[in-house]
Amino acid sequence: MEKFLYDIKNKVLDGAGIQPYEALKILESGSDDLFTIINLADKVRRKFKGNKVRFCSIVNAQSGLCSEDCAFCAQSTVSNSDIKRYSMMDSDEILENAAISAKSGANEFSIVMSGYGLKNRNDIEKVGRAIESIKDNTGLEVCISAGIIDKETIRYLKNKGLDHIHHNLETSKNFFPNICTTHSYKEDVETVKIAKSTGMRVCSGGIFGIGESDEDRIELAYLLKKLDVDSIPINFLSPVKGTPLEGSANLTPVVCLKIIAMMRLVNPIKDIIVCGGREINLGDLQSLIFAAGANGMIVGNYLTTFGRDVFKDMQMIKDLNLEPINGYLS
Repeated sequence: MEKFLYDIKNKVLDGAGIQPYEALKILESGSDDLFTIINLADKVRRKFKGNKVRFCSIVNAQSGLCSEDCAFCAQSTVSNSDIKRYSMMDSDEILENAAISAKSGANEFSIVMSGYGLKNRNDIEKVGRAIESIKDNTGLEVCISAGIIDKETIRYLKNKGLDHIHHNLETSKNFFPNICTTHSYKEDVETVKIAKSTGMRVCSGGIFGIGESDEDRIELAYLLKKLDVDSIPINFLSPVKGTPLEGSANLTPVVCLKIIAMMRLVNPIKDIIVCGGREINLGDLQSLIFAAGANGMIVGNYLTTFGRDVFKDMQMIKDLNLEPINGYLS
C-alpha cells in the first residue's frame, strides 16, 4: 500500500485525482492501511483547503408530507417514523433558525424542504423572502435543498441572494432504484446540471451504508467529478425506526474514513463535507474525518435526528488547530 500511495501522490497533489481502479484499491484496503491512506488524504486537503473548515447548518423547513419513497428517509411516503409533519415554515421562523445557526458558528445555512420539488408559487416566494431576510440580518451564505427544481425558480431565488443549490444524487445510477422509485436518477442529474448552468455553487453528494457496493460508491464519486460540483456532502446511514432501512448497520468507522479519503483523492480540489450519521457511525473517531480529507461538516441537528452539541464540535476544531471559515474561534 505504501508504494501504491507513493505512486499516486504526485497526481493527487497536482489536483488530477486518482483513477477508478485506484479508488477501488483504497476502499478494499485493510484496516492496517488506514493511517497510511489518510496521511495522503490529509496532505491533499491541506494543500487545497489549508486549515480552514466549513460549518453548515440546516433547518427542516417543510417536514414529512412527502410523495417520494426514499428507503432511508423518515419523511418519505413509505416511512412510519414518528416525526413532526408540517408545511412550509414562515419566512420569519426560517430567519430565527438562521440566526441561531450564525451564533453557533455556522458559515452556511441551508433551507431544506421535503417533497418532490419546490413548485408552489407561494412557497417559492416565502423562501425568497426568507433568503432576503437571512442575507440582510446575518453573515451567512444561504443554500436551499428543494428536490427537483427548475431554472426559472433558481434564477428567481438567486436574485433574492441565494448562494448555493443542494441536490444529492444519493448513490450510483444502478443502485438508485433500490432506494427510490418515485423519480428517476436522470431527473436528479439534470437538476444538478441545471443548477450549474445558472452559475450557482452546487452541493451534491450521497448517502453511504444503504446496501451499496464499493463499485457504487466509486461510480458516484466519478459522476460528481464529471458534473464538476463544488461541494460534496457525505452522509452515513443513521437507521431510523419506521423506515425500510431501520435494521441496517453496514458501516464501521474504518469504512467511513476510507470513503471520505477515497472521495478526497478522486476530487482533490472540491469541498468534502461530512453530514448526517457521523455521530453514530464514527463515534470516538469523528475527529479523524479531517485527517481523512474532509474540510467541513454539518453542525447542529439534522432533518429528523439530533446532531452533536455544537460546542463539542467547536472544541474539537480548536483542539485540532483548525480554523472555522467565519473566524468563530479567532
